[in-house]
Amino acid sequence: MKIVIIDYGAGNVKSVQFALERLGYEAICSSDATVIKSADKVIFPGVGEAKSAMEEIKKFGLDKVIPKLKQPVLGVCLGMQLMCRFSEENNTECLNIFPLDVLKFDEQNKVPQIGWNVINNLKGDLFEGIKEDEYVYYVHSYYIPKNDFAIAMTDYGIQYSGAIQKDNFYACQFHPEKSSSVGEQILRNFINLS
Repeated sequence: MKIVIIDYGAGNVKSVQFALERLGYEAICSSDATVIKSADKVIFPGVGEAKSAMEEIKKFGLDKVIPKLKQPVLGVCLGMQLMCRFSEENNTECLNIFPLDVLKFDEQNKVPQIGWNVINNLKGDLFEGIKEDEYVYYVHSYYIPKNDFAIAMTDYGIQYSGAIQKDNFYACQFHPEKSSSVGEQILRNFINLS
């Protein structure tokens, strides 16, 4: 199986790669469209700021490639936000895979949210074998509100989407690669998707 982690200079690619290695999977890190398109599974990580990340994605021509991928794709953290239509972070037009907007947490929420929080209202194959209210690891200041694509919810002053799915595109706001055995199970479930 060929697993490719999209490396566009704004991702936590190494921590994702090491997490997969701990599970016994080898992954290639690449920004090459041909390599990405030929993968069986694609992981789209991200840390940092939306606008500069989108500029990097465009520089590699991946804004044209990622939305057209047909194999299972997993967005992580900023990768999830970039899969949406728009981010309030520096008014960034994103990839528009999900017709959703990414919003900044209100002032009453301490930002960024850093640390462990629970996921619930779990749906679908990505959460096979995961119980309600398991803890996962978050680091973010922006969020996606509750919506019809949500497959997991989290509460941080407000309820928001912890994970979303549309067709072959899956995405987590939390970091599965840093979420202990729960995150490992989610990564394993993603790799095992048909």
